[in-house]
Amino acid sequence: MPNTRFQHPFSSTVKTFRTASGKSGRFYSLPALAQQFPNVSRLPVSLRIVLESVLRHCDGEKVLPEQVAQLANWQPDAPRTDEIPFMVARVVLQDFTGVPLLADLAAMRSTAQRLGHDPKRIEPLVPVDLVVDHSVMVDHYGTKNALDLNMKLEFQRNKERYQFLKWGMQAFETFGVVPPGFGIVHQVNLEHLARGVHLKGGLYYPDTLVGTDSHTTMINGIGVVGWGVGGIEAEAAMLGQPVAFLTPDVVGFELTGRLREGCTATDLVLTVTEILRKHKVVGKFVEFFGEGTASLSLPDRATIANMAPEYGATMGFFPVDGKTIDYFRGTGRGSVEIEAFEAYFRAQGLFGVPGAAGASQAAGDIHYSQVVRLDLGQVTPSLAGPKRPQDRIELGHVARQFADLFSRPAAENGFNQPAALLHTRHQPDPGEPADTLAPEKATPTPPGAPRFVAEMEANRPARATAHAPADPPLPAAQKKLTIGNGDVLIAAITSCTNTSNPSVMLAAGLLAKKAVEAGLKVQPHIKTSLAPGSRVVTEYLTRTGLLPYLEKLGFALAGYGCTTCIGNAGDLRPDIGEAIARNDLVCAAVLSGNRNFEARIHPRLKANFLASPPLVVAYAIAGTVLRDLMTEPVGFGTRGQAVYLGDIWPSSDEVHALMKAAMHGKAYRENYERIATEPGPLWERIRGVDGLAYTWPQSTYIAEPPFFDGFALQAPEQTDPGVRAARIMALFGDSITTDHISPAGSIAEASPAGQWLLAHGVQKADFNSYGARRGHHEVMIRGTFANVRIKNLMLPAGPDGSREEGGWTLYQHEGTGQGQKMSIYDAAMRYRAAGVPTVVFAGEEYGTGSSRDWAAKGTQLLGIRAVVARSFERIHRSNLVGMGVLPLQFAPGDSWESLGLRGDEQIDVLPRPDLRPLSEATLVVTRADGTRLTRPLVLRIDTPVEVNQFRAGGILPYVLRQLLGA
Repeated sequence: MPNTRFQHPFSSTVKTFRTASGKSGRFYSLPALAQQFPNVSRLPVSLRIVLESVLRHCDGEKVLPEQVAQLANWQPDAPRTDEIPFMVARVVLQDFTGVPLLADLAAMRSTAQRLGHDPKRIEPLVPVDLVVDHSVMVDHYGTKNALDLNMKLEFQRNKERYQFLKWGMQAFETFGVVPPGFGIVHQVNLEHLARGVHLKGGLYYPDTLVGTDSHTTMINGIGVVGWGVGGIEAEAAMLGQPVAFLTPDVVGFELTGRLREGCTATDLVLTVTEILRKHKVVGKFVEFFGEGTASLSLPDRATIANMAPEYGATMGFFPVDGKTIDYFRGTGRGSVEIEAFEAYFRAQGLFGVPGAAGASQAAGDIHYSQVVRLDLGQVTPSLAGPKRPQDRIELGHVARQFADLFSRPAAENGFNQPAALLHTRHQPDPGEPADTLAPEKATPTPPGAPRFVAEMEANRPARATAHAPADPPLPAAQKKLTIGNGDVLIAAITSCTNTSNPSVMLAAGLLAKKAVEAGLKVQPHIKTSLAPGSRVVTEYLTRTGLLPYLEKLGFALAGYGCTTCIGNAGDLRPDIGEAIARNDLVCAAVLSGNRNFEARIHPRLKANFLASPPLVVAYAIAGTVLRDLMTEPVGFGTRGQAVYLGDIWPSSDEVHALMKAAMHGKAYRENYERIATEPGPLWERIRGVDGLAYTWPQSTYIAEPPFFDGFALQAPEQTDPGVRAARIMALFGDSITTDHISPAGSIAEASPAGQWLLAHGVQKADFNSYGARRGHHEVMIRGTFANVRIKNLMLPAGPDGSREEGGWTLYQHEGTGQGQKMSIYDAAMRYRAAGVPTVVFAGEEYGTGSSRDWAAKGTQLLGIRAVVARSFERIHRSNLVGMGVLPLQFAPGDSWESLGLRGDEQIDVLPRPDLRPLSEATLVVTRADGTRLTRPLVLRIDTPVEVNQFRAGGILPYVLRQLLGA
């Protein structure tokens, strides 16, 4: 409730601006605030937008006057101890995280009803949009009816989830849903949901948001401040709570020059990711400036902003300028909104890219904590992988890098395979007739070549190479399907990162056209798919005549959603999967995504490479990452002629000539109007239950979560926040991602989750994915820490030093001194039944990756009370606090390895009773022989608000008590 007695101390900053057509609007003026705090005019643009929200919401309770002053006086190198209470304008959700969030809200309403309160008191106070984009899987591919077949399967599998969403739409006034088949949440956000400015209560203010997907940062490309949070943080923001975070450092990233011919936005973003990871920007804002930044198209900016989670930053922000305004026009926004948008940002002194001609401020007038620079002319064609998005590889080095990593130990991101096996090939089905490839019709190679050829030629000695050249094609009757290490088995144009960008999508279409005309084909056993970020992509690929060429190479439309990038690639052919497992092959996926962590793309594929859409098509044609596409042929035409990448690579002029077709305002408007008028027959047939409170029908997809069991309006007193006599559940190394922790991908029949589903009458064919079942805690708790590639280093090493993969632990029997191997879930249930708390130890960057709240929810439900790591990723650390799990950080130089932990110790974690943010805590290790070791830790509860949430038992009961007690 607002404090009606509070007199706004900065009311004099309310001013009026005028649009180009003479209309006026009121706003909280940052230039007016700068008269009191001169430092405001030197703040980075992104911080000034945050400051506007703090200023506007200053009410003496959630936002204090001194917090406005603190942020207005931000200094680039000051210690970061102040907390910013950021009130966002809206919240955006994707369905994998949005469904469990809606389940939490429904559980809050059920709890309120049981306590005799009006369920309507639980209502989002800001607009909330959920985009269904994570559910479609690539079961069918390579045919024109793949989209229709995949969507029918999607609705069949997810009927119960979609019924639940339909209930949410009628139960909450401010909750809207973009149905399946419209696009990826971030591209829909960019093209449709984002507003330049909002108008409420007679005041204009800028669009800001948080979202339940880490790649919410894509919206930074159009000057909107926003980032990804876990579902539990998003719930709090929806229900009127500030998003509290420590005042950040702001890294200025100056771009100069121009991209070279043949380089794409994907190459640029992989380079930026590599650079910023090395500069350790985790938890910081990154703000782009300079002439090179101003030269980038809006989609190129959004591509870079999208990857902020990969380079570790909270945001990758681009200021508003003329290109932003042009993008709003090109995507069909109304003229009145666009006028108000431009006039507002000019009145705030925020219009223009700093350091660029015509900007409202020069870069030298803005203070950054650090400045990083990149000449765009230094960017080269690149991929990233095979396990992390920051591991960039120049195109000409991919084959050599794969060969090098093939024999390296897994600890060095290698595959630990004997070098002699690198070129060994295997038939998928011994004893069965091998596949043959159909004869190909010859097509003459078109005359001439794009300019990129000359650049490639300069990098190689007249087609000669250190690698063996690719063999010319055999007659069709002699071709047999064999697979080997390095073979590309999945090639996917997928993900919000690149499918939102017309330049790279058109380049993929042009490359496909040239490849088809040269007589090239993709082998039919390679799983190819096209999953654009919105229907508009298909519209402009069709209008330019390029879609048929992509289809001829197998890149038929498979769905509008994240698909392969989030592990929804669907199954490989059974015989191929068996051959991989039987021969321990290291096969590859090449995708235009943003994540390639272990077991994320497909559990059978160990090497996964991020690439631009045209390179995805090229590698699909080549069929292997062991071919150097800078020096060897991509393939051979039907007449046996060698076709090189330079022969089919489109020039920038060719791409630019088609760009106008991609920015067609009417097409955007008509597309998104269908959300309300023509969502599609499959969605229209979904019927949800009615009523303000959900009735929780029997389901293996949706269940009332247990987070409010035993809830009382009075929070229990917590005198000792420490964890005592705990057992170690796991010892992990570096870079344990939320993909490792949170249930994701397919559900194995033999896993605890698979066994639970079978016991509840679900056939294996109907398991669906963990992501689709995030609304049911019984499935999710059984899949936490169950990733097939996770390594619990408690388990003994094998004779060759390798570690067993999978969600296993050693359950410590009382008094025996030995551990019994079992699944982490089974051990957790035994510990919980015995009343024994557990802890997890880890290395650097614990919780990297997607903003999956189940990584924290599952951890809490397993009875894990604390996580001790060398460092944490921002979102997961916050989520742990929000679920009442203590995050603690080793002192510099310490690690569980340096302390000699084996897993059979007892652990005490003792923070200060007052839980002062970032205070020192104590770790006490009692070894099996009775000896004790004491070491300092840092409590990673970072802000006073987090202290309050933790003491309340987590953010969910904390918010519910506030709502019901108001």
